[in-house]
Amino acid sequence: MRTFKERLAADEIIRVFALGRMVQPLMVEMFGLAGGYHGLWIDQEHVTHTTPELASVALAARANEFDSFVRMAPTGYTAVTQALEAGMGGVMAAQIHTADQAAEFLSWCKFAPQGVRGLNSGGRDANYSYMPAAEFIETSNRESFVAIQVETLGAVEEAEEIAALDGVDLLFVGPADLSLALGVVGQFHHEKLWEAITKVSQACAKHGKHWGAVVPDPDFADKAVEMGCRMPTMGNDVITLRRGVEAIKSAFASQFE
Repeated sequence: MRTFKERLAADEIIRVFALGRMVQPLMVEMFGLAGGYHGLWIDQEHVTHTTPELASVALAARANEFDSFVRMAPTGYTAVTQALEAGMGGVMAAQIHTADQAAEFLSWCKFAPQGVRGLNSGGRDANYSYMPAAEFIETSNRESFVAIQVETLGAVEEAEEIAALDGVDLLFVGPADLSLALGVVGQFHHEKLWEAITKVSQACAKHGKHWGAVVPDPDFADKAVEMGCRMPTMGNDVITLRRGVEAIKSAFASQFE
């Protein structure tokens, strides 16, 4: 499996999907069998998932050669630790407003001297204690994936400072909340939204970082990738199910009259 960090280092476009309401290994495998995707992220901001649930999805991800991360609220270090120890490849902070807040989240992801993460080698990221502690610390600090979501006015204003943080691998645009913050909610092609996205893109370019985004439609995806987006999120569990139901109803339209 090639990790997100490896693909970003090669400046590849990483096609990902998200799971929120139906976080199950079967969903991971269906996307894997569909082909074309490189990984996934789990929404732990809007839905609560247990550590065993994360572990089972992480296992399914690895079986399908997918890297993965968890999006979470930046409310405490334990959620970060539990996601990484469950075997997820990384974490992403939602609702970041300042660079200082992003830096605090980053510190929870790294062991000393880079951060303040607590040491426990019983998780999957330490091969369930098969990895020596010193090797575990060095490997985790080097390989764990850290993203910061940009979906607030404060995060846009401090995008350069966030992108400059050593250890942050990706800035990730959330167009829904960002459009809401800008007063153009749901208008994904509005000039104000793209001005903000441009600022994020320029900040990443200046500091040698990459950015990703939820891409709500193909035109948005095309424009974002052209501007340097390297991790477009195309689809999630709920949208996939809804559109599947709609496709079935359309195919059997005469039976629904």
